[in-house]
Amino acid sequence: MTAFDPTRSFRKLAYNNALANHRLHMACALLQPGEFDAPRVSFFPSIRSTLNHMLTVDWFYVDALEGGTLGPSAWAVEEPCPDIASLAAEQKAVDQRLVTLVEALSPQGLVSGVAIHRGERIQRERMEDVLSHLFQHQTHHRGQVHAMLAGTSVKPPQLDEFIVADDARFRGDEIAALGWSEARIMD
Repeated sequence: MTAFDPTRSFRKLAYNNALANHRLHMACALLQPGEFDAPRVSFFPSIRSTLNHMLTVDWFYVDALEGGTLGPSAWAVEEPCPDIASLAAEQKAVDQRLVTLVEALSPQGLVSGVAIHRGERIQRERMEDVLSHLFQHQTHHRGQVHAMLAGTSVKPPQLDEFIVADDARFRGDEIAALGWSEARIMD
């Protein structure tokens, strides 16, 4: 065992976030015509709406975590991606930005301040709190999409096998497809 590193959990959560999004998008790519945007019972009215919300909120928070000033313009277009292919590409890009940011974090960086541009005001939070909030937000809405998939022609994918080493047997192909290695994600 190595010494305690408070950034390690956030790195693993960033990888988990990207992998779970990848799995969800792969499943959504198999939907029959009309299923992606069909009305569903959930907080947002469709799989497309929910996934677009996740994307725009990621744009908002990842930009703030990087020191940017994008603010509410992140969701100026409510559903910027009309199809799963464009949505998956945009989500993969922002997931990579988040992984890159978290990989570079130091323990001091975790307690640094983040300025979140809310339009009429600047919200100030600690980096670790914003990261925790963002990962919770993503998990919450992925769960909604997972439940909505149960009412389609596509079986919902497994989303909770990742954090521990024993789960490596379930993720090998996806880790390779994402260009990662077990050593990298389990460090």
